[in-house]
Amino acid sequence: MRHQRTGKKLGRDSAHRRALYANLVCSLIEHGRIKTTEAKAKAIKPLAEQMITLGRRGDLAARRLAISKLRSIDAVHLLFSEVAPRFVDRPGGYSRIVKIGPRSGDAAEMVYLELVDHTP
Repeated sequence: MRHQRTGKKLGRDSAHRRALYANLVCSLIEHGRIKTTEAKAKAIKPLAEQMITLGRRGDLAARRLAISKLRSIDAVHLLFSEVAPRFVDRPGGYSRIVKIGPRSGDAAEMVYLELVDHTP
């Protein structure tokens, strides 16, 4: 039984999964919207929202925590200087998942994971 075991494994070991999460969240921060599978989007949405909350805090400890999770100083700088200030008056719910249908190759459900203030 998987009592109190949160998160999906996504067919990867823990190091590969952490790297995948960091890359996807960095892409979301840089571009405002990413196209991915539904399972990956549901897995990284809490991490992305946690990073934006750290960006809203804005102190040095929050910046160091974000760097340790995202592994990209450029993405963290963008998060703290441009993305997080747009959400200062919003208490949460910074991202949304929009379904776009199955992928043609393997019929995996594809979605857009986007920030709520993103304009395509």
